[in-house]
Amino acid sequence: MEQIGYESVQPNLNAVFGALADPTRRAILSRLADGQASVNEIAAPFEISQPAVSRHLRVLERAGLIERDVVEQRRPARLKAETMAAAVDWLAEFKAFWGTSFDQLDDVLVRMKQTEQEVEDHE
Repeated sequence: MEQIGYESVQPNLNAVFGALADPTRRAILSRLADGQASVNEIAAPFEISQPAVSRHLRVLERAGLIERDVVEQRRPARLKAETMAAAVDWLAEFKAFWGTSFDQLDDVLVRMKQTEQEVEDHE
């Protein structure tokens, strides 16, 4: 992971993870994974106002997770996968750590089970 001081060279990651922190925005992204949609189409399943959905869309757009076009009166939104891919790539750098941690946990559990079995055998 290339870093300059404490600041990562990928400046949008803070905005991406901030946008992904909200469950409504994650649900919006899931909806857009099926294809582009208007604000009304996106707002339909939610119990929030259309202006609230528009605010969520602005956050997602600023984070680079969606794009919005102007088609006559509509402003359909669509998923912008490249930015999401950058976040996934960043997380993937920690995959080796996860694997090592799980391997270590497996070792501890095996030893605990062996110890437990030995105690039961001596009783």
